Amino acid sequence: MRLAKYLAHSGVASRRKAEVIIGAGRVRVDGHLVTDPATGVEVGQDIRVDGHMVVPEGHEVWVVNKPIDVISTADEPGKRMAVVDLVDSAARLYPVGRLDADSSGIILLSNDGELANVLTHPRYGVKKTYRVGLRHNVSDAELNSLAKGVRLDDGMTAPADVQRNGERTFDITIREGRNRQIRRMGEAIGNEVMELQRISIGHLRLGRLGVGKSRLLDEQEVARLWKDAEHE
Repeated sequence: MRLAKYLAHSGVASRRKAEVIIGAGRVRVDGHLVTDPATGVEVGQDIRVDGHMVVPEGHEVWVVNKPIDVISTADEPGKRMAVVDLVDSAARLYPVGRLDADSSGIILLSNDGELANVLTHPRYGVKKTYRVGLRHNVSDAELNSLAKGVRLDDGMTAPADVQRNGERTFDITIREGRNRQIRRMGEAIGNEVMELQRISIGHLRLGRLGVGKSRLLDEQEVARLWKDAEHE
Protein backbone atom coordinates (compact mmCIF):
# COMPACT_ATOMS: atom_id res chain seq x y z
CA MET A 1 0.00 0.00 0.00
CA ARG A 2 1.22 3.52 -0.76
CA LEU A 3 2.26 5.51 2.28
CA ALA A 4 -0.26 8.33 1.69
CA LYS A 5 -3.08 5.81 1.42
CA TYR A 6 -1.87 4.05 4.58
CA LEU A 7 -1.97 7.30 6.55
CA ALA A 8 -5.44 8.09 5.19
CA HIS A 9 -6.74 4.63 6.11
CA SER A 10 -5.22 5.04 9.57
CA GLY A 11 -7.18 8.21 10.18
CA VAL A 12 -4.21 10.58 10.17
CA ALA A 13 -5.68 12.82 7.45
CA SER A 14 -7.26 12.68 4.01
CA ARG A 15 -5.01 11.29 1.28
CA ARG A 16 -4.33 14.75 -0.15
CA LYS A 17 -3.38 16.15 3.26
CA ALA A 18 -1.32 13.04 3.97
CA GLU A 19 0.70 13.74 0.83
CA VAL A 20 1.44 17.23 2.16
CA ILE A 21 2.48 15.83 5.54
CA ILE A 22 4.83 13.35 3.88
CA GLY A 23 6.30 15.96 1.55
CA ALA A 24 7.01 18.19 4.53
CA GLY A 25 9.36 15.57 5.97
CA ARG A 26 7.18 14.70 8.94
CA VAL A 27 7.03 10.94 8.35
CA ARG A 28 9.53 8.18 9.13
CA VAL A 29 9.23 4.53 8.13
CA ASP A 30 11.32 2.08 10.16
CA GLY A 31 13.39 5.04 11.32
CA HIS A 32 14.04 6.43 7.83
CA LEU A 33 12.75 9.80 6.66
CA VAL A 34 10.35 9.37 3.73
CA THR A 35 9.14 12.24 1.55
CA ASP A 36 7.59 10.31 -1.36
CA PRO A 37 3.84 9.66 -0.82
CA ALA A 38 4.01 6.74 -3.25
CA THR A 39 6.47 4.79 -1.09
CA GLY A 40 5.17 1.26 -0.50
CA VAL A 41 4.53 0.21 3.10
CA GLU A 42 2.99 -2.75 4.88
CA VAL A 43 1.06 -3.25 8.09
CA GLY A 44 3.54 -4.01 10.86
CA GLN A 45 6.17 -1.51 9.83
CA ASP A 46 7.14 1.24 12.26
CA ILE A 47 5.47 4.30 10.70
CA ARG A 48 5.56 7.55 12.61
CA VAL A 49 4.25 11.07 12.01
CA ASP A 50 6.00 13.78 14.03
CA GLY A 51 7.47 10.99 16.14
CA HIS A 52 4.10 9.43 16.98
CA MET A 53 3.46 5.87 15.83
CA VAL A 54 0.60 5.45 13.37
CA VAL A 55 -1.73 2.67 14.43
CA PRO A 56 -4.56 1.73 12.05
CA GLU A 57 -7.97 2.21 13.63
CA GLY A 58 -11.42 1.09 12.59
CA HIS A 59 -13.23 3.51 10.31
CA GLU A 60 -16.08 5.57 11.70
CA VAL A 61 -18.46 7.93 9.95
CA TRP A 62 -20.61 10.26 12.03
CA VAL A 63 -23.38 12.60 10.94
CA VAL A 64 -23.68 15.85 12.89
CA ASN A 65 -26.32 18.58 12.89
CA LYS A 66 -23.93 21.52 13.17
CA PRO A 67 -25.27 24.60 14.95
CA ILE A 68 -24.46 28.13 13.80
CA ASP A 69 -21.16 29.51 15.13
CA VAL A 70 -19.53 26.06 15.41
CA ILE A 71 -16.39 25.74 13.28
CA SER A 72 -15.94 22.95 10.73
CA THR A 73 -12.41 22.04 11.78
CA ALA A 74 -10.80 19.28 13.81
CA ASP A 75 -9.34 21.84 16.23
CA GLU A 76 -10.50 25.37 16.98
CA PRO A 77 -7.83 27.49 18.68
CA GLY A 78 -10.22 30.38 19.31
CA LYS A 79 -13.25 30.77 21.53
CA ARG A 80 -15.74 28.99 19.28
CA MET A 81 -16.46 25.26 19.47
CA ALA A 82 -15.06 22.89 16.86
CA VAL A 83 -17.51 20.47 15.24
CA VAL A 84 -15.51 17.44 16.42
CA ASP A 85 -16.37 18.42 20.00
CA LEU A 86 -19.96 17.42 19.26
CA VAL A 87 -19.04 13.75 18.77
CA ASP A 88 -18.27 11.31 21.58
CA SER A 89 -15.62 9.13 19.96
CA ALA A 90 -12.02 8.19 20.69
CA ALA A 91 -11.25 8.00 16.95
CA ARG A 92 -9.27 10.77 15.24
CA LEU A 93 -12.14 12.30 13.29
CA TYR A 94 -11.95 15.02 10.66
CA PRO A 95 -14.72 17.04 8.99
CA VAL A 96 -15.64 15.79 5.53
CA GLY A 97 -15.68 19.09 3.66
CA ARG A 98 -16.72 22.33 5.26
CA LEU A 99 -19.82 24.16 6.42
CA ASP A 100 -19.39 27.85 7.19
CA ALA A 101 -19.65 29.01 10.80
CA ASP A 102 -22.73 31.07 9.92
CA SER A 103 -24.43 28.05 8.31
CA SER A 104 -26.04 25.07 10.02
CA GLY A 105 -27.06 21.54 9.21
CA ILE A 106 -25.59 18.23 8.15
CA ILE A 107 -21.85 17.62 8.13
CA LEU A 108 -19.97 14.32 8.24
CA LEU A 109 -16.98 13.49 10.43
CA SER A 110 -14.79 10.49 9.68
CA ASN A 111 -11.35 8.95 9.97
CA ASP A 112 -11.75 7.33 6.52
CA GLY A 113 -9.64 9.50 4.25
CA GLU A 114 -10.68 7.63 1.10
CA LEU A 115 -14.38 8.18 1.73
CA ALA A 116 -13.74 11.83 2.59
CA ASN A 117 -11.97 12.24 -0.74
CA VAL A 118 -14.78 10.84 -2.88
CA LEU A 119 -17.42 12.85 -1.02
CA THR A 120 -15.61 16.17 -1.47
CA HIS A 121 -13.63 15.89 -4.73
CA PRO A 122 -15.34 17.81 -7.59
CA ARG A 123 -14.79 14.85 -9.93
CA TYR A 124 -17.38 12.78 -8.06
CA GLY A 125 -20.00 15.51 -7.83
CA VAL A 126 -21.86 14.21 -4.78
CA LYS A 127 -25.07 16.20 -4.49
CA LYS A 128 -25.79 18.41 -1.49
CA THR A 129 -29.10 20.11 -0.71
CA TYR A 130 -29.46 23.40 1.16
CA ARG A 131 -32.50 25.18 2.60
CA VAL A 132 -32.12 28.88 1.88
CA GLY A 133 -33.78 31.92 3.45
CA LEU A 134 -33.33 35.25 1.64
CA ARG A 135 -33.66 38.83 2.85
CA HIS A 136 -36.14 39.75 0.08
CA ASN A 137 -38.82 37.93 -1.84
CA VAL A 138 -37.53 35.93 -4.78
CA SER A 139 -39.29 35.70 -8.14
CA ASP A 140 -39.83 32.58 -10.22
CA ALA A 141 -37.54 34.07 -12.86
CA GLU A 142 -34.75 34.50 -10.32
CA LEU A 143 -35.15 30.92 -9.09
CA ASN A 144 -35.06 29.78 -12.70
CA SER A 145 -31.78 31.66 -13.14
CA LEU A 146 -30.30 29.86 -10.15
CA ALA A 147 -31.42 26.53 -11.61
CA LYS A 148 -29.86 27.24 -15.01
CA GLY A 149 -26.66 28.74 -13.57
CA VAL A 150 -25.50 32.23 -12.63
CA ARG A 151 -22.19 33.94 -13.19
CA LEU A 152 -19.88 34.27 -10.18
CA ASP A 153 -16.41 35.79 -10.06
CA ASP A 154 -14.96 32.31 -10.60
CA GLY A 155 -17.24 31.37 -13.49
CA MET A 156 -20.75 30.12 -14.20
CA THR A 157 -22.37 27.75 -11.74
CA ALA A 158 -23.53 24.37 -12.98
CA PRO A 159 -27.26 23.64 -13.35
CA ALA A 160 -29.00 23.02 -10.03
CA ASP A 161 -32.31 21.65 -8.79
CA VAL A 162 -34.38 24.41 -7.15
CA GLN A 163 -37.70 24.06 -5.31
CA ARG A 164 -39.60 26.99 -3.82
CA ASN A 165 -40.78 26.73 -0.21
CA GLY A 166 -42.13 30.23 0.32
CA GLU A 167 -41.84 33.83 -0.84
CA ARG A 168 -38.26 34.09 0.42
CA THR A 169 -37.28 30.45 0.91
CA PHE A 170 -36.26 27.58 -1.34
CA ASP A 171 -34.25 24.35 -1.45
CA ILE A 172 -31.34 24.05 -3.86
CA THR A 173 -29.36 20.93 -4.76
CA ILE A 174 -25.89 21.34 -6.23
CA ARG A 175 -22.99 19.05 -7.10
CA GLU A 176 -20.32 21.74 -6.77
CA GLY A 177 -18.48 22.88 -3.67
CA ARG A 178 -17.16 26.38 -4.27
CA ASN A 179 -16.36 28.65 -1.36
CA ARG A 180 -19.58 30.18 0.06
CA GLN A 181 -21.26 29.28 -3.21
CA ILE A 182 -24.92 29.52 -2.17
CA ARG A 183 -24.41 32.91 -0.54
CA ARG A 184 -22.67 34.22 -3.65
CA MET A 185 -25.47 32.85 -5.83
CA GLY A 186 -27.91 34.86 -3.75
CA GLU A 187 -25.87 37.98 -4.35
CA ALA A 188 -25.80 37.21 -8.08
CA ILE A 189 -29.59 37.64 -8.25
CA GLY A 190 -29.49 40.85 -6.21
CA ASN A 191 -30.53 39.31 -2.91
CA GLU A 192 -28.89 38.24 0.36
CA VAL A 193 -28.87 34.86 2.07
CA MET A 194 -29.95 35.31 5.69
CA GLU A 195 -30.33 31.65 6.67
CA LEU A 196 -28.54 28.64 5.21
CA GLN A 197 -29.00 25.06 6.37
CA ARG A 198 -27.60 22.00 4.62
CA ILE A 199 -30.26 19.30 4.82
CA SER A 200 -28.68 16.43 2.88
CA ILE A 201 -25.44 14.97 1.53
CA GLY A 202 -26.02 12.37 -1.15
CA HIS A 203 -28.88 10.17 0.07
CA LEU A 204 -28.24 11.05 3.72
CA ARG A 205 -30.77 13.53 5.08
CA LEU A 206 -30.68 15.53 8.29
CA GLY A 207 -34.05 14.14 9.32
CA ARG A 208 -34.93 14.51 12.99
CA LEU A 209 -31.37 14.74 14.27
CA GLY A 210 -31.42 17.55 16.82
CA VAL A 211 -29.25 20.64 16.60
CA GLY A 212 -25.84 19.88 18.06
CA LYS A 213 -26.54 16.14 18.07
CA SER A 214 -24.63 13.38 16.28
CA ARG A 215 -24.95 9.69 15.47
CA LEU A 216 -22.69 6.96 14.11
CA LEU A 217 -23.65 5.67 10.66
CA ASP A 218 -24.11 1.94 10.20
CA GLU A 219 -22.43 -0.14 7.49
CA GLN A 220 -25.37 0.12 5.09
CA GLU A 221 -25.46 3.91 5.35
CA VAL A 222 -21.72 4.13 4.71
CA ALA A 223 -22.03 1.79 1.72
CA ARG A 224 -24.74 4.03 0.29
CA LEU A 225 -22.45 7.06 0.60
CA TRP A 226 -19.92 5.24 -1.57
CA LYS A 227 -22.67 4.63 -4.12
CA ASP A 228 -23.62 8.33 -4.02
CA ALA A 229 -20.15 9.05 -5.40
CA GLU A 230 -21.07 6.86 -8.39
CA HIS A 231 -24.11 9.08 -9.12
CA GLU A 232 -26.48 6.20 -8.50
